[in-house]
Amino acid sequence: MIFHHWKNTYWLAALLLALCANTAHAQLNIFACEPEWAALARTLAGDTAKVYSATTAQQDPHHIQARPSLIAKVRRADMLVCTGAELEVGWLPLLLRKSGNAKIQVRQAAYFMATDHVALLEKPTVLDRSLGDIHATGNPHIHLDPYRVQQVAEALAATLITIDPANQHHYRENLQSFTLQWREAISRWQKQSEQLRGKRIVVSHNSWVYLERWLGLERLAVLEPRPGIPPSSSHLTKVLAQLEQSPADMLLHAGYKSDKPALWLSKKTGLPVVSLDFSPSDNENLTQWFDRLLQQLLSAES
Repeated sequence: MIFHHWKNTYWLAALLLALCANTAHAQLNIFACEPEWAALARTLAGDTAKVYSATTAQQDPHHIQARPSLIAKVRRADMLVCTGAELEVGWLPLLLRKSGNAKIQVRQAAYFMATDHVALLEKPTVLDRSLGDIHATGNPHIHLDPYRVQQVAEALAATLITIDPANQHHYRENLQSFTLQWREAISRWQKQSEQLRGKRIVVSHNSWVYLERWLGLERLAVLEPRPGIPPSSSHLTKVLAQLEQSPADMLLHAGYKSDKPALWLSKKTGLPVVSLDFSPSDNENLTQWFDRLLQQLLSAES
């Protein structure tokens, strides 16, 4: 009887230890709307989370289909990490509604919008849909400013601690490590980019404002007559006339957009077209992506 009692106690203890171990090592499922926030979440969470990005660097984050596979991913998510400021307004609300996942809905702790944690530029004074695809709270493309990325990282780490306090020491250590490396990278980028300051640019779409402010670039013209509206021949002719009077140094173009208008203008003016990935590629961290952006800009300028 004593032997059987000891044996039962032993197996019960082993079962409890196994359950505790599984609980301790259970990974968070993080659903990121864009690759930049997926990359940041992976850096801060490390092996405590599985991170999925709904989009790639080759997709326009404004226009994504709320397909069943995405709904299934959102349904299993423990945390949502997106840009916000209406960038995903055409598809994210539908995903959230269809998923039925209560813990990542608006105003829940696991609902994280990066733009809620920084000051936004270009907040419109007039809201009128005839003006194109404008964002009521300001330009959402904050990931192109490394200083704002640092602010988002601090807020994201705090949110991870809130929803997963058992691993708070891990998140704090990862944030500290990221911050140290990120500040060193910013210092290096500032030195590398000195020759870009004051360079005059044309952009396909008004999505580079944070990069422009950070690097000291001067935007002369936008190929789109209004945000999200493809340029007409007459508008491109006006831009061409403007550039003949006030020449630019380069044209910035997001890799996921059609390059036909940019190439037309380049052929007419000799202006170099710099096609940039608007987000990190698969398995690329934010530092590697910023390194690549700067090298492309510097190569076009030299």
